[in-house]
Amino acid sequence: PKDRLVVNKLGYFHLDTETIDRLVPFIDIWQDNETLFPFQPPRRADIIVFRYPNDPSRDFVKRVISLPGETVSMKSGEVFINGDRLNEPYLMETDNDNLAPTLVPPNSYFVMGDNRNGSSDSRHWGSVPLDNIVGKVLLRYWPFSEFSALSADSPGVVDHKSIENPSWLR
Repeated sequence: PKDRLVVNKLGYFHLDTETIDRLVPFIDIWQDNETLFPFQPPRRADIIVFRYPNDPSRDFVKRVISLPGETVSMKSGEVFINGDRLNEPYLMETDNDNLAPTLVPPNSYFVMGDNRNGSSDSRHWGSVPLDNIVGKVLLRYWPFSEFSALSADSPGVVDHKSIENPSWLR
């Protein structure tokens, strides 16, 4: 709860092609309504900060598990993406949860915490819309004893002692 993080708020900057078409008329080069990422879209295992879909005044920190258009499911605590088991070396502890196959909507991400037994995440309230994502967590700088650069392989970061609602980010 007292952790302090550095978050890259520009990394997931995106534009939708309908907005571009409205701003630049007479140029119709897009096949469908697409989302364009000048840098990069959120990737599986990224640690992100986002506005909680059920209460956008609250920020959550979770890990991206499944991407738009994928089907995510769980059997006895193991996560499956499109039927393939997901390797999750970052987990602190597992649970025995089950989740029926769930299609992640376009421009949405399925997120979960590393402490599955104590995490309020997409299993309970659904996928996170892209527009709710604030940014990608790069490093933890406080407490200084736990100073670390965070990556997709960082073990047990998300929900360690229930990291949630980092209101200091705003």
